[in-house]
Amino acid sequence: MITALPRVAIAVRDFDAAVTMFQDVFGMPVVDFSSWTVPDLGAHVGMCVPDGGSNIELMASSDPAAPLSRSLDGFIDRRGEGLFALMLEAPDPNGEAAELAERGLDVLPLMPGATGRDLHPRSTSGVLIRVYPDGSVADQGPQEKRGPGFTGIQTTTIAVNDLDAAAASYGKGIGLAVEPMEQDTERGVAVVRCRAPKGGSIDLVAVHDSSRPFAADVEKFLTDVGPGLYSLTLGAQDPAQASAHLLENGIDLDDGIFGTRMFVQ
Repeated sequence: MITALPRVAIAVRDFDAAVTMFQDVFGMPVVDFSSWTVPDLGAHVGMCVPDGGSNIELMASSDPAAPLSRSLDGFIDRRGEGLFALMLEAPDPNGEAAELAERGLDVLPLMPGATGRDLHPRSTSGVLIRVYPDGSVADQGPQEKRGPGFTGIQTTTIAVNDLDAAAASYGKGIGLAVEPMEQDTERGVAVVRCRAPKGGSIDLVAVHDSSRPFAADVEKFLTDVGPGLYSLTLGAQDPAQASAHLLENGIDLDDGIFGTRMFVQ
C-alpha cells in the first residue's frame, strides 16, 4: 500500500546554485546529503524541508559512470533541467513493486545502491516514479522560518493526453485515492486529483479548451515534450507577498526555476 508522496525531484546542472536559490531566496531549509550520496550513488542530493506538503529534492550528477548520474545526465540531455521523478513510499518497496507489476505497471529492476523501486514512465503517463520505504525523508525537527514563508509542494501537476488511462494507472494501478474528473473552465483543462495518505496531491490534467492560456501552455508542453511532470504548486503563508518577494529577487515564476514551472497558492 502506498502511504505517502514525500518528495518530487528536480534535476539540476549546478547543485550549489540550486541549494543557494532555495535556501536564500525561497527561505527553505535545505539538507545536503551529498557527503554520502556522492560516494554511494554518484550524485549530489539535497532536500528542501519546509513545513507541510511534499519536499523538493535537488539532484545533480557527480560521477558520469554511476547509474543515477547516467540517468540524470540523460534526462538533462533530452529535456534540460527540470522535474525528474516523483517519489512515493510503501512499507515494503519490493513487495509493493511485485503487486504493481501484477496490476500491469512496468516495474524496473532494482538500481545498484538504491533502496527504492522504479516504475518506467511508459506506464505512468511519462513520469519516473520511485517507491521508497516508509520514512525515507527523516524528520529534521523544527526548522528556522526565513524569508517569504513558503511551505512544501501542495500539488504536483502531470500533463496527460488520455485522462481516463492516466487516472486508471494512478488509481487502480498505483493505488492512490482518485477523485472524480472535474472541468476547470477558467484554465481550460479537465482535472483528476489523486491523493496519497500523506504529502501533497497529484493533479492529472488534459487540455479541454486550448483558447485558455493555461491549457494552451499544457498543449504546447504535450506537443514539445510529451506527457509527464508539468509543474509544482507551492504553499505560502501569504501567496501575494511570496510572489512579490521572488520578483524583487529577480525570479519570475512564469519563466520557471531550474527548468521547473512553479505556482504559489
